[in-house]
Amino acid sequence: MVLLKILNAYAGIGGNRKNWDGDKHDIVAVEINEEIAEEYGRLYPEDEVVVGDAHTYIKEHYNEFDFIWASPPCPTHSQMHLLSAKSDKKQNKNREADYPDMRLYQEIILLKNFFDGDWAVENVRPYYKPLIKPQKCGRHRIWSNFTVPDVEVPRGFDLTGASTRAKIEDLEEWLGIHLSKNIYVKDSHDSGQVLRNAVHPKIGEAILNSRNVKEKSLAGVREKTTGEGGTE
Repeated sequence: MVLLKILNAYAGIGGNRKNWDGDKHDIVAVEINEEIAEEYGRLYPEDEVVVGDAHTYIKEHYNEFDFIWASPPCPTHSQMHLLSAKSDKKQNKNREADYPDMRLYQEIILLKNFFDGDWAVENVRPYYKPLIKPQKCGRHRIWSNFTVPDVEVPRGFDLTGASTRAKIEDLEEWLGIHLSKNIYVKDSHDSGQVLRNAVHPKIGEAILNSRNVKEKSLAGVREKTTGEGGTE
């Protein structure tokens, strides 16, 4: 018996998905990078993996699912983006300021107003006051239509550090995910960055399990909490 049909959008290597029971749930993962999608498929062979643009996929397929998780790109929202853009030019570290990627808020607004299921959109703590107030879950910010727990997962290292081999091993051990090969693609998505982008499995598990009703159907009439009372 399938309990939920789940969309895991911007799936990456599936850190958030690791503790979801693939035998109980029908999971579709969408990842635009072919190499990362291939690694996801190796880790979770029971899932359907779609190589494509998650933003478009959500809009075109949201009504086919019971639960949607989305982790849209975070770099333009992050504290690191602000610090990098303001860093000392003499040290050749500065990066041009960029517009925040508004796909984050587009997806929140679409899901909040049109989707009948449960949903959670994950991102970093932004350097600006959020346009829509999120909830806090560890180092993450979560926008959702149900209340999520604030889960802290201790670590003995800095997630923003350089991607050395030792760092990769630390991240793999922390996540419980071991890559089959070194992943290096455009936009600095090397193995270390791919692992740092992953949501810890305990957080993904806690959020899925905190849904206010454990079993729902797409046709059901649902009463939800708004999730707007979280902290910034």
